[in-house]
Amino acid sequence: MMTTTSNGTAPRLAVAAAAASGARSEKALSLTDLRNLVKGGAIDTVLLAVPDLQGRLKGKRYDADHFLKRVAHHGAELCAYVLATDAEMSPADGFALTSWDSGYQDLSVQPALGTLRVVPWLPRTAIVLGDAVHHDGTPIDVAPRQILHQQLTRLSRHGLQAKAGIETEFTIYQGTYAEAERAGYQGLRPVTMDNLDYALDHDPACDRFFRRLQRALAGAGMPVEAIKTEAGPGQVEVTFPYGPALTACDRHLLFKHAVRTLGTRSGLAPTFMAAPETGWANGLHLHVSLWSKALSQLHAPDNEYELSQIGRNAIAGLLAGLPELGPFYAPNVNSYKRFTPGSFAPTMLHWGHDNRTCAVRVVGHGEGLHLEIRVPGADANPYLALSAVLAAIDYGIEQQLALGPEAAGNAYSGGGTPVPPTLADALTAFQESALARSAFGTEVVEHYAHLARLELDHQQRLVTDAERQRWLARA
Repeated sequence: MMTTTSNGTAPRLAVAAAAASGARSEKALSLTDLRNLVKGGAIDTVLLAVPDLQGRLKGKRYDADHFLKRVAHHGAELCAYVLATDAEMSPADGFALTSWDSGYQDLSVQPALGTLRVVPWLPRTAIVLGDAVHHDGTPIDVAPRQILHQQLTRLSRHGLQAKAGIETEFTIYQGTYAEAERAGYQGLRPVTMDNLDYALDHDPACDRFFRRLQRALAGAGMPVEAIKTEAGPGQVEVTFPYGPALTACDRHLLFKHAVRTLGTRSGLAPTFMAAPETGWANGLHLHVSLWSKALSQLHAPDNEYELSQIGRNAIAGLLAGLPELGPFYAPNVNSYKRFTPGSFAPTMLHWGHDNRTCAVRVVGHGEGLHLEIRVPGADANPYLALSAVLAAIDYGIEQQLALGPEAAGNAYSGGGTPVPPTLADALTAFQESALARSAFGTEVVEHYAHLARLELDHQQRLVTDAERQRWLARA
């Protein structure tokens, strides 16, 4: 297990140890496998990718021979601003990691070789995720992957390991991203307009895209559990099998990369916006369970349908902690337009058994009993969203918080603690949160608070179509 010092800084070998501890997928490659594929002409390019603050892959394309000779064991350098910038990759002052004053220095990237795999949606290409480190080898604490490493380590204080399954929704529009931009993002047409929730009669264009996506992900060793169309126009939901928490997040970023790549090639524009249109909502539901010595710790020892004391403490921690951690699971102004009654996105922090109006839904029984956290939107960085969940769970277990009664019926109509209504409210709660500073450290809190301020400043200056529609003839 990775250990930390009292100030939360992991020692030099923590990243390598954490990467090595993850289970290697049946489709993950060893360096020997990669060398053989390169010699045979099957692979000529390796992508070294770092998850950025927004949950996207950033990095470099390497000639496969050069990667094997130089990068695989020695790492590479990237400008540190990949972990200190807004969604548009605009250099911005105010981050401690890097700025104009520091000259926008490089950081080092160490390949997490356990993530090396072929990506069938790109020709003759393999990809490996990397961990961002300082030049002395110590991890960069604000890197999303490192933040999740740290929360998994904190949870291990209780002898617990987390498993996770990610279920995400996204919306598909007709036409490419370039076409949408040329049209000023006006008049976008979803691939479907009807309510196709649970439908099995998809049009040929959707069927082709789903099949390409399913084959590509299976070829990368990341088979989906299910693909289904949802109720919203052009809305799709994909669920993945359960597994180690870090692996689930790693695979989610590769999945999004595949969706965008295959979508563009199919003349489609998928979006993971939380609210791509007024009244539409795309969620990122996190299915989480806690384990010790291969035994589930969420259900009571004598009743597989009832919560254990750890399970009750964990849910109580989620209900108490999530209101203070909004920027980690709802990072943008748009994120908060998803939280509307009747949208299947929660507006209040309640829990309940198999109740989709609740923020925390208890599902299953026995070894399959787990928590579905329904607060994050599809735009969330999965490492950060899951880190917020684990930090809140850890808090509930550490403080042995008592769990109140579950919601009966429609949780939208009850009282209780609301989900933060805006990014501004979430930012205030995050900055003032003792839980956030204890769990993540002041450096991490200030880094992501500054990112939230950049988003708020951008939105405040922007004149929108909605404003013109409401006020142009009335002001």
